[in-house]
Amino acid sequence: MKNLISIISIALLAVACGATADKTCDLQIPAPEDVVMYQVNPRNFAPQNSFNAVAAHLDSIKTMGVNTIWFMPIYEIGKIKSVNSPYSIKDYRSVNPEFGTLADFKSLVAESHKRGMIVIVDWVANHTSWDSQWIYDNPEWYTHNEAGEIICPPGTGWEDVADLDFSNPHMCQAMIDDMKFWVEEIGVDGFRCDAADFVPYEFWVDCLKQLRAIEGKELLMLAEGERKDHFEAGFDMNYAWGWLSALRRVYSPQQGGRRGGGIAPVSSLFTTDSLEYAGLPEGKVKLRFTTNHDECVKMSPIREFFSPEGSMAAFVASTFIHGGVLIYGSQEVGYPGKINFFNYVEVDWNANPHMYKEYCDLMKVYNSEPALRKGSMVPYPDNNVLVFERVYEGDKILVVINMRDTQQHIALPEAWKGRTCTNLVTGEAVNLPAGEELLRPFEYYVVK
Repeated sequence: MKNLISIISIALLAVACGATADKTCDLQIPAPEDVVMYQVNPRNFAPQNSFNAVAAHLDSIKTMGVNTIWFMPIYEIGKIKSVNSPYSIKDYRSVNPEFGTLADFKSLVAESHKRGMIVIVDWVANHTSWDSQWIYDNPEWYTHNEAGEIICPPGTGWEDVADLDFSNPHMCQAMIDDMKFWVEEIGVDGFRCDAADFVPYEFWVDCLKQLRAIEGKELLMLAEGERKDHFEAGFDMNYAWGWLSALRRVYSPQQGGRRGGGIAPVSSLFTTDSLEYAGLPEGKVKLRFTTNHDECVKMSPIREFFSPEGSMAAFVASTFIHGGVLIYGSQEVGYPGKINFFNYVEVDWNANPHMYKEYCDLMKVYNSEPALRKGSMVPYPDNNVLVFERVYEGDKILVVINMRDTQQHIALPEAWKGRTCTNLVTGEAVNLPAGEELLRPFEYYVVK
């Protein structure tokens, strides 16, 4: 009888798990410093029914060590003044039929959960499309000019969208209720909040308070912005735009000079890292990236950072210096061109398997070594080579990255000279030189 009761209890527990928005019982929301985020642009995966196409890639995404998937806006988009942007949302509770059905997306969330990956979705709070039902039913929810006309967001040039008025409490609550729908009914685990700097602090405070009050649900919240009050409002992460700018200054050529001599010393990255984290509350993280959907419209990271090897050096620097990892779907296969997310762009997911493996190897190291995510960082400034230590609970890891497309000499820190260490990426034992070391263009290594 006791055995029978145990079997029934286990069965009831399994049923209960399946009934809670299709999520697995043991799914854990990663701490911000442990996040390895993968950005899905559905229009990179298929011209139609891309939810199903993404589902077929989940194992490949998981193999990279990803624990968080961010989906760009999946909602029905507007037709009036449309430029086919996924950020021009007509209905916050319906999906773009180009991608599939709501049931398809709910299944995709469940399949991600089965693989231990949480799902966050893009949320566009600042504006809607011009044919949103909100405009017809509640025009007072929008910003008007002196002539009483609804306007697009001031100073943006985003003429395909209408600006929402956050002084209207009814609009604010309707917005929060729609966000709750995706958490409670579809099972998403948080939001990447678009143009968060454009939205008042007071709204985010109320919004995050209500979302985090949803019973039995933890959330990861990412703000696309740089305001430090995002963290006071309750966000876990926001954007490291300053880091990307500093990285570009390191890679950019001197005016009229050779390509390899960047206009900024590599040591300037330490200054930027320090400034971005100055005053940040404990446990909050800046999301670091070498590309995303906005940046890839302008230039492929392969070309922006000179070569596949240059892009990997930039990625290692961005990832290991302070954590907060983003991989934009397509960079792991070295897609060489621009990607206009307003339209379908075909990506060869089997291209450059060596590069995909490199991402897998790097993220395996990142996930298995707490010092790379949580440790303190000890800088060793140099004009051309990024050298730093990560230290955590007695473990010490040395990261060395040639950030130039020319050979560079570097003298290692005294404590590491002549030491026998483990190369964490290859697993091999290595003897570090006692004198100067010559690094190939964009060569890097991570040793413990």
